[in-house]
Amino acid sequence: MTTRQERFKQGQLSAQERRAGESALSDFADYVQQQQALRKPGIATSNGSNGTNGAAPAPRHEHAELDILDTLDLGDDKPKVRIRHLLLNDDAKTKDESIAQLRSLIEARLDEGHGECLFDVGLEDSGDSQNVSETEWDAALARIRTLLEVLKADWKILMTKNVPGSTVDVGNETKREKGCMGKVMIRRRPKDLDDTIETRIAVVGNVDAGKSTLLGVLVKGGLDDGRGKARVNLFRHKHEVESGRTSSVGMEIMGFDTKGEVVVSGVPGRKLSWEEIGKRSAKVISFTDLAGHERYLRTTVFGLLSSEPNYCLLMVAANNGLIGMSKEHLGIALALNVPVMVCITKIDICPPQILAQTVTQLTKILKSPGARKIPIFIKSREDCINTATQFVSQRICPVFQVSNVTGESLDLVREFLNILPHHGKYDIDAPFEFHVNDTFSVPFVGTVVSGVVKSGVVHAGDTVLVGPDSLGQFTTTTVRSIERKRISVPACSAGQSASFALRRVRRKDVRKGMVMLLAKSDSNPNILIPQPKVYREFVAEVLILSHATTIRTKYQAMLHVGPVSQTCAIIDIDRAYIRTGDRATVAFRFVQRPEYLAVGDRILFREGRTKGLGIVKEVGYDPNKPLNPDAAKERAALEGGVEVAAPSAPVAV
Repeated sequence: MTTRQERFKQGQLSAQERRAGESALSDFADYVQQQQALRKPGIATSNGSNGTNGAAPAPRHEHAELDILDTLDLGDDKPKVRIRHLLLNDDAKTKDESIAQLRSLIEARLDEGHGECLFDVGLEDSGDSQNVSETEWDAALARIRTLLEVLKADWKILMTKNVPGSTVDVGNETKREKGCMGKVMIRRRPKDLDDTIETRIAVVGNVDAGKSTLLGVLVKGGLDDGRGKARVNLFRHKHEVESGRTSSVGMEIMGFDTKGEVVVSGVPGRKLSWEEIGKRSAKVISFTDLAGHERYLRTTVFGLLSSEPNYCLLMVAANNGLIGMSKEHLGIALALNVPVMVCITKIDICPPQILAQTVTQLTKILKSPGARKIPIFIKSREDCINTATQFVSQRICPVFQVSNVTGESLDLVREFLNILPHHGKYDIDAPFEFHVNDTFSVPFVGTVVSGVVKSGVVHAGDTVLVGPDSLGQFTTTTVRSIERKRISVPACSAGQSASFALRRVRRKDVRKGMVMLLAKSDSNPNILIPQPKVYREFVAEVLILSHATTIRTKYQAMLHVGPVSQTCAIIDIDRAYIRTGDRATVAFRFVQRPEYLAVGDRILFREGRTKGLGIVKEVGYDPNKPLNPDAAKERAALEGGVEVAAPSAPVAV
């Protein structure tokens, strides 16, 4: 009789066991997100406890799919004014009041959408048709146009139905919708770079899936020649150009103006610099180009965790399907609860039957219990706009089929990126916290660090603490200057990626994974805050995704917490051992140096084919209070050949 471990090695686990493991990943990822929603910045107390001994508030379950119910007026006592009335009311007595109400409605939607929103003309919030005639359609657009001049915003008609002469009419073959209708994108004109909408997208997929080529075509313009012409501009190293394979974390940006057009140079062959794109754009898409080769998995995991992407773009080659590292990358994105969209590339060289197999395989994996996604294949402008509008639901997964050589469906990808709603919540009022993703030494400037501001606001000239070093100490320095997208700015706030030039700090004294905090108190700028606490040990709740045998104490693996990548050893478990599919409370110890951690941080650890994810529950660890007091007894029983049943996983609070 073969044991479970032997069957695991031979890949013979039953379908039921595999489905249970996949479902556990999805459930645990949801649990981690709920725990992070409960977290308040800076709740880690001095004694290393997370303060959860008292009565914790019940976790709030949020369902993005149900947000649409908020617009249906189901629980409102007083009736709302219909949008048709606001758009078309010409009564001399109430016209001004209707225009004021329409203005406040658009302003509220712009504020909610961080400077952009979609507005339906011809449809009520409830989805009912307004039966707008052609004359009324023109009058409604004229009123919106007048209002947007006052609001200092621009617009673009994305699509229309039943509107004669419209260049973006998508047709209405079913004749279900009566009257003229359409979707309009409204976007504010940014006063400065701080008002620019920023969306970060991590591009992942197996080696040779076409990640760098697609980015080269989207960002630089033009098409690929099928021999790697488009990707050369994105590579950072000579060996990448020679091999054609990315081995580092590459960065590229793509800009859209207030009218939804891609920001490109008007001169053929001339490429815009980052500074020019940033100054002319109202919305900037930052792409993180990650490596697809298994050899560079550590770099890819670091890029996924440190760049804090709002979305993940998974690339799948049509002639290869979802193979190799594609599944690894998809699993990591699902574990991090990042919304995923898929691009199937190379459809110009793929036989139809192979493409059909790839589509079938992708659909099966996305619908599996581990992913629980609804794949939507986007083949028309209407599909593109409707899917982008509903992408607030993380259950939806848009799928594009593109060719970088013929340019097929690339216009749909650009339109989708233009409409893509802002995703992610950042706390500007919390204390400033910045994680270092990369370090540079710039001539005549000095040491420069780049990364993402996790919370708070920082200004040029502020005194900050950078650390921890190998001894757990922080260095006091000053922010000389701040740059976003290579443009100098006076300040930077939560959710924005930026680079900081630091005074009196050598590059060898800063490293990836360090944290930057304000050195002075917010309440009294004259008071220096004490050295922040760092921890070598912490307790986390983890889920083992895959491991061939069992994991016990003294086991070591590479652990990722945001930009921190360091080897960790397990020093305590709440049971004798853990294996694939188990949820357990585990105490870790950093092997090399202490790190700055907070309760609620998401962790990912891996070693060979072993993978696990978790969430930090406590910072610090008290050996006098072991997680499993009966460990010695269980270990003795196991060594004596008697297997003791491991206690069940703790119930999630």
